Amino acid sequence: MTQPLIIYNTLHRQKELFVPLHAPHVGMYVCGPTVYGDPHLGHTRPAITFDILFRYLKHQGYKVRYVRNITDVGHLEHDADEGEDKIAKKARLEQLEPMEVAQYYTNRYHKAMEALNVLPPSIEPHASGHIIEQEQLVKEILDNGFAYESQGSVYFDVAKYNAKHHYGKLSGRNLEDVLNTTRELDGQEEKHNPADFALWKKAQPEHIMRWPSLWSDGFPGWHCECTAMGRKYLGSHFDIHGGGMDLVFPHHECEIAQSVASQGDDMVKYWMHNNMITINGQKMGKSLGNFITLEQFFTGQHPLLTQAYTPMTIRFFILQAHYRSTVDFSNEALQAAEKGLARLLDAARALEKITPAATSTIQVGDLRQKCYDAMNDDLNTPIVIAHLFDAAKSINSVAAGKETLTEADLKELSETFQLFCFDLLGLTGEAASNAGREEAFGRAVDMLLEERAKAKANKDWATSDKIRNELTALGFEIKDGKNGSEWKLNK
Repeated sequence: MTQPLIIYNTLHRQKELFVPLHAPHVGMYVCGPTVYGDPHLGHTRPAITFDILFRYLKHQGYKVRYVRNITDVGHLEHDADEGEDKIAKKARLEQLEPMEVAQYYTNRYHKAMEALNVLPPSIEPHASGHIIEQEQLVKEILDNGFAYESQGSVYFDVAKYNAKHHYGKLSGRNLEDVLNTTRELDGQEEKHNPADFALWKKAQPEHIMRWPSLWSDGFPGWHCECTAMGRKYLGSHFDIHGGGMDLVFPHHECEIAQSVASQGDDMVKYWMHNNMITINGQKMGKSLGNFITLEQFFTGQHPLLTQAYTPMTIRFFILQAHYRSTVDFSNEALQAAEKGLARLLDAARALEKITPAATSTIQVGDLRQKCYDAMNDDLNTPIVIAHLFDAAKSINSVAAGKETLTEADLKELSETFQLFCFDLLGLTGEAASNAGREEAFGRAVDMLLEERAKAKANKDWATSDKIRNELTALGFEIKDGKNGSEWKLNK
């Protein structure tokens, strides 16, 4: 906690010094996936963004309770108050139980997050497991006069709330704007106002997912789950609430309204939002049908992909942009990320082979602080990566014999690279699942280079050149140095 961290608070539209409510404890809630389909690149952005924050806060010495929910009920089509539950619809189409659908895609999400080296949260509550807490939240809002019952459903009274508080303080919208942009939907005759949102919905006879309540057999509104579960696991006031920028309105705006209406004030001190992944300038999302799943990225099986990309290439691609800027998908950008990641990993491997010298001819002492400064400036990962690239150039110069490093400077460089490249950015060596095969593969290439070294020692230039040329033809790059030959496979 020696490094002051500045983060951008969406609520106040400015960067602010991060001061936890109850240091050294930090409470952080991040909206997780609605599990009715495979995770796609759009899901990756918030997962990696808040993984970086989680890692960095822990590194700073904070005791972080990180809650990331699973939405498995109540999220209706088009994020509206009418229509079919997204998971129930999938279950109906595939003739499965809704919880079968939710479990299957939750497992798929976890598998993808593990491949991306996203750390699991401290707690991962499911909306369907917290119906009682959501019903209690609805009751409190009703008792405080900010909601009303209508035909078995319960709606939040936005106009009544706005008369006393400020509905729109997170998104910057005023109620008149909300009224002018609210769509007319079937069933809205139940509402006093088109901008009112559901806290509890009476289930229609054909609706599969339903629970008993004081008002009807039904299910909670989508916005209720995060307010209820955040309060249950982090208390009535906690530090950070995060998610994608597309959740600012209406989801997070409604969360603020619910917390103020139920307990009198906002639960959250800092609201943080990552920007979108776009394709040709349009947000990537399931509802738009323009998404590419992570499985498709990993296998290359999608019309928009020219090749497969490893999980670490995807992670590096995300981290090369600041979390509050948009990232536009293209094969060219991913291929550039692949090459950039390879340069960093090559430099990390080269570090292990450098022999210390009596003096240093390059300056490495300020690298650690430069990286800290970037992280402390609202998690500026692209600047951290830029500093690591500068360090990689120095490492390559030392490995080539052009520069030297003392043992102390080599240790400092190695520790800084390990901390920021691997521990905090969460990058790893590629294809851990194929580690055994790759190890055997590498040994075979090393054996060929040993035979080549023997041929060179015996002045058998024909054999030496033959081995080199054939390896090059297969896609290997061979570098001869004073300590022997090194190789890498150019994809």
